[in-house]
Amino acid sequence: MTDNVQNLPSRPDPILRVVPAPADINSNGHIFGGWVLSQMDIAGGIVAARVAQGATATVAIEAMEFIAPILLRDIISVYAHVERRGRTSMGIRIEVIATRDRGETEVKVTEGLFTFVALDENHRPRALPPA
Repeated sequence: MTDNVQNLPSRPDPILRVVPAPADINSNGHIFGGWVLSQMDIAGGIVAARVAQGATATVAIEAMEFIAPILLRDIISVYAHVERRGRTSMGIRIEVIATRDRGETEVKVTEGLFTFVALDENHRPRALPPA
């Protein structure tokens, strides 16, 4: 396997796996950055809701970095895990890997740290349940 993620430790199963559509391509032939960001937010929201045991909202995106373009026909795997935890919020590290060439190549295309806050029934911050 030829890639730039070859030496990373084995990953858990992805939170989300998606194939971009032709409508997601920009004029350069790459996938729109906003499309990738939305997939990351969906995956992060899944992890955050599990941890919070309820509703959450994205409140910040920190240290977002686009490393390589996503191409049409790539299979996108989105990995996410809790990196930090506060009283009402958590930082979810999200990494996106593109699989290409019929599964022969994996390329880390982007990563970022998303902050989610747990919400109560009035959409106000609430304490996270015990870890």
